[in-house]
Amino acid sequence: MTTEAEGAAAAAAAGDGASRGDGAASQAELATADALSYEQARAELVEVVQRLESGGSTLEESLALWERGEELAGVCRAWLDGARARLDAVLEEEEDEAEEDDADESDGPG
Repeated sequence: MTTEAEGAAAAAAAGDGASRGDGAASQAELATADALSYEQARAELVEVVQRLESGGSTLEESLALWERGEELAGVCRAWLDGARARLDAVLEEEEDEAEEDDADESDGPG
């Protein structure tokens, strides 16, 4: 994962492309997408969707926004998949501990 500073730098770089208003994502912006936090990627994705829904963009700009949105959605999906895996691991560990506790109680003096 990335540090908060890396994520902030990535968000700043990604924000530069959006503020230009040209709708085209540069290679640097695309390269930094993986460094975004979930919240940063989601916030940028919301902006992309709003720009697409508002219309007024050229076909080329719309395609670039769509591609950026797909990439950001992938970043969000990866973060959520990672979070799900972490939760599943914790739940599995808790189940294993509960089973061990049950086994210890049944093996105890009695």
